[in-house]
This record gives sequence, structure tokens and C-alpha cells, in this order.
Amino acid sequence: MKDLQISNGAVSGPVRVWLRAEGFAVLALSVLLYWFSGSSWWLFFALFLAPDLAMLAYLINPKIGADSYNVVHTYLLPLGLAALAVILRETGTLMYVYIWMAHIGLDRFLGYGLKYSAAFRMTHLGDLGPSPGKLVKAVGQ
Repeated sequence: MKDLQISNGAVSGPVRVWLRAEGFAVLALSVLLYWFSGSSWWLFFALFLAPDLAMLAYLINPKIGADSYNVVHTYLLPLGLAALAVILRETGTLMYVYIWMAHIGLDRFLGYGLKYSAAFRMTHLGDLGPSPGKLVKAVGQ
């Protein structure tokens, strides 16, 4: 049972490694599909961080912030948009799906997971480290 390492609601050990590898695979495939689409790389880079605007909801409160972040950082909405684009034959929309999926894939690969409302740094892939206030205190000591 050495592989069973569960603490504070976050995955760890080999499961965390697999989830991060999965994120890299999504990132790589999304970038490849974007490249094949022939779309503008300026558009890609301009919109790549757009899903992170959902973090602004943390200004309201941590629960709304976490919920907002999680809705935008799961594969459900971009895959739903992809399905709708294919059904409606609006394939020009797919380039936005590729950008969105690449963003989520990179986040997962880097270890940024879905957020718990307890704290922004608490994710399903683990604790991101000290909160900014604690970091400032630690550096200033």
C-alpha cells in the first residue's frame, strides 16, 4: 500500500504524476491541433491566459472564486463547445477550444489543480505553497 498517499484532499504519489502527465498530453495535442488549424499564433498567445480572468471572482469571496476558477478550468466547457462547433459545422470556433484546452493542460502539467474554497493555494493536485502573506513575512524576517 506504499502508493496510497492521501492527505488534505489532494492526490499525491504516482496518481499525481499521471495527472500531470495527462495535462502535458492535453497541452501537446491542443498546440498540435492549433498548429494544424493554421490560425494566428498572435491570437493564441493573446488568449492563452484568458481563462485565468476567472480568478477575479476571488475578489468577491473564496467560495465564488474557487467555483468560478473550477468551472473555467475543467475540460467540460471547452469539450462542450467543441461538440457544439462540430454539430453546427462552425469549425472556426475550434481554435478557441484548442487555446482553452492548452491552457488547462499547461496548468495541470505545472501542478495547478482545481481549487478548494479553503484557500486559493489548495488544489486537487496539492498545496501550491505558502500564501503570499506568509511568504512576505518569511522573506522579511
